Amino acid sequence: MDAMADLTLVASIARCGSLTATAQEQGVTTPAISRRLAALEQRLGVALFARTTRTLLLTPEGERYLQAARRILDDIGELERSLRGSHAEPQGLLRVNATFGFGRRHIAPAIALFAARHPQLSVQLSLTERMPAPGEGSFDVSIRFGPPPDARLCAQRIVHNRRILCAAPAYLQQAAPIRQPQDLSRQQCLFVRENDAVYGQWQLQCDGQQQRVRVSGRLSANDGESVVGWGLAGHGVMLRSEWDVGAALGDGRLQRVLPQWQGTPADIYALYPPALTLSARVRLFVDFLCQHFAEAATGAVTRDSK
Repeated sequence: MDAMADLTLVASIARCGSLTATAQEQGVTTPAISRRLAALEQRLGVALFARTTRTLLLTPEGERYLQAARRILDDIGELERSLRGSHAEPQGLLRVNATFGFGRRHIAPAIALFAARHPQLSVQLSLTERMPAPGEGSFDVSIRFGPPPDARLCAQRIVHNRRILCAAPAYLQQAAPIRQPQDLSRQQCLFVRENDAVYGQWQLQCDGQQQRVRVSGRLSANDGESVVGWGLAGHGVMLRSEWDVGAALGDGRLQRVLPQWQGTPADIYALYPPALTLSARVRLFVDFLCQHFAEAATGAVTRDSK
């Protein structure tokens, strides 16, 4: 059994689109390629390709095999270049996972800049509310808020992040005054139902003092962007990451509420499997994010006087 040859075979067939084209690329006969594929599928006990009269289509099992094959071949190529002392640009596919809102607003633009600097790399971004299980092997780097949720992952903090109280000026003009945390219990508050987080309670802090406040409101969502939209429209007070609301605070569409109080910090981390600690692709991307967000932080951090 030549595992490397099998990985290369499936990757070649998927790229070429037919057994004939694969045979021509490898300089062998079409029956030889067909026999090798049949032997591999028999050994695995699954069909990797669905055959039609004109084309080969990957089955779901074939998709899984191909994704793993590409990753393994890329890693081996990267290892060989590293051992040879090559300083060439990292190559291959980098798979990045992030949350929906932060991923759309900040990670996707950052990836575009990163890809422009490193044309030999391909980057695949997947957005999910929950982080995929590490054992699924579906990401190389996951960008998440708060303490790392899984001890099996390596973690590097990308940037500090505050969670701040804010609302639209129109809401604050008609609402009862908010002078202390307890006043929030009499306001319309906007919630994000995040996984299994405690609902209806905000943990606030000020100069080392901690205070848990029970709050209520008619609007909630499992998507942070929806909540920010409601806040901008004047529907209530929200507790959001400064990276979510910094621009709106800067141009006056939102105002700070109780600016001396903050939510529990939720710093932003890059998480990756231990096996990828020495991956040049991962290291390059994580270092880029640290620099990128350090430069952007002054624009995202809100002035307390606003």
